[in-house]
Amino acid sequence: MSVGLNASILRAPRTGIGHYLAELVAALSVSGELQVNLFTGFGWQSELPAAPLPGYSRWAGLAKRWVPNAYRVRRWIEQKRFEDGLRRQPVDLYHEPSLWPFEFDGPMVMTLHDLTHVHYPYTQPADRLVEIERHAARGVERAQRILVDSQFIGDEVCRYYGVPAERVVVAPLGCAARFHPRTAEQLAPRLQALDLRPGGYLLCVGTLEPRKNLQLALRAYERLPAALRQQYPLVIAGMPGWRPEQLAAPLRRALAGGQVRLLGYQDDTSLAELLAGARLLLFPSLYEGFGLPVLEAMASGTPVILSGSSALPEVAGEAGFYIDPQDDRACAEAIRLLIEDQAHWQRLREAGVLRAQEFSWERCAAITASVYKQAVGC
Repeated sequence: MSVGLNASILRAPRTGIGHYLAELVAALSVSGELQVNLFTGFGWQSELPAAPLPGYSRWAGLAKRWVPNAYRVRRWIEQKRFEDGLRRQPVDLYHEPSLWPFEFDGPMVMTLHDLTHVHYPYTQPADRLVEIERHAARGVERAQRILVDSQFIGDEVCRYYGVPAERVVVAPLGCAARFHPRTAEQLAPRLQALDLRPGGYLLCVGTLEPRKNLQLALRAYERLPAALRQQYPLVIAGMPGWRPEQLAAPLRRALAGGQVRLLGYQDDTSLAELLAGARLLLFPSLYEGFGLPVLEAMASGTPVILSGSSALPEVAGEAGFYIDPQDDRACAEAIRLLIEDQAHWQRLREAGVLRAQEFSWERCAAITASVYKQAVGC
């Protein structure tokens, strides 16, 4: 079976969906049963792009600012390229891993990772939100099968779009091999360059946007005794998101104190080492369709303090330290406990490593391949 996959998101630095796509394609290729063709936005190819397109984020930002109806113009151009390639090399099935499926006259599978555009529309530019709503609804209507990362999102898709449950399939995400426990000696070169010590900092990971609830993390951190903040800086790793001005004032105050550090986007290797070296991951997100950093932290031997909401309990299970994402006092108490109570920290560390072993990209790929066969047979 030949499958066409929209891989245009890999032009940008990889975040959640980009990692999903890259790991899924690699796992699907192992069996040799599928021929996967990737649409990059410019054309079709069989190999994953080795790196993001240089300067893509900057040029994309300029286009959005200066080109009228930039999203629609780009989409029209890409649709033509998409169709031209398929005329030369047809595929049996089209898989759209995001919210913007192309027009395709054949069986289609769509992955819906979350419904952020429904619950948090203010996290998207207005013109982009219009296009998301239009393309997503049309894609859900056309798709023979809809893949979701969690049962939580599956239930949301059924309720919001009125999709029959038999069309929705849960394919939990996996964890790349680079996420694993590491010794202090293994971590020393990377962390020393950042003036950090193994086990001596707290970590937040995620795009800097309101949904990730960084404000709560900052307020909770400010509640810690000065001596603990001096010993355990709060390190934030993530790309700027939409409407960063909502975080500007709290971040400026936190950064001015010198105990909160903003690292920006981290490549795969750097992030894996940062996760393995942290005392804990603080992940108070208000809404997640899965929460990949939670799984990656657990696999790295790092306990996680996280919200007990949306899909996060499906990922962390009993290995997570759950908090109310609105309660900064309880969050501060949880941080302090995992710093000061070594036995409790060790129990969560061991439970997290075991929990992470229940997830794999091989399993995700096997479920996905099965869904492909179902969709073609519809």
